Amino acid sequence: MAWFSKKGKDDSEPPSDVVSSGSDDSLVAEGHTGRPVSRPLEPAERARIEEACGRLTDLGVDVDDLAAVGAAYDAAFSGWQADPASVDAAEIVELFGTAIGEHLARHSARQWAVVTDVFGTDLGLVAARAETVIVPHNIVSARWMRRERGWIPGVVSHLVQLQPRAH
Repeated sequence: MAWFSKKGKDDSEPPSDVVSSGSDDSLVAEGHTGRPVSRPLEPAERARIEEACGRLTDLGVDVDDLAAVGAAYDAAFSGWQADPASVDAAEIVELFGTAIGEHLARHSARQWAVVTDVFGTDLGLVAARAETVIVPHNIVSARWMRRERGWIPGVVSHLVQLQPRAH
């Protein structure tokens, strides 16, 4: 999935790990055009999200509370920094990518989908009539690699504001 964009750092533009999408919602096999495309979730993908949300709940993480999600992520990251062998980084990316995605699905005008672009296929979020696709696992993994902490509340609330849910 795409991690980089040619967009600037202006606050009115999506973060660099939000990729532009076309309106074509059919998946393209080999010879992918480069534009992200999406399809609705199937039961196995919905189960993946539900399983991760259940694990987050077991850890006491409320996906509706960005401060709590951010604090839990920062604690997990700190644990990994202290003892990388004792923490599964891929599991942390999975859990917090799902937490961010579920927060966006609940609080913005986006819905879960399976997104395919030139880099592969993953869970993402799409909005009707929007030109962006968000892949939350990529947002987490990119910031993990940059060793960033304290970013979740600001980044995710900004994404909600870019595509607010109609009341």
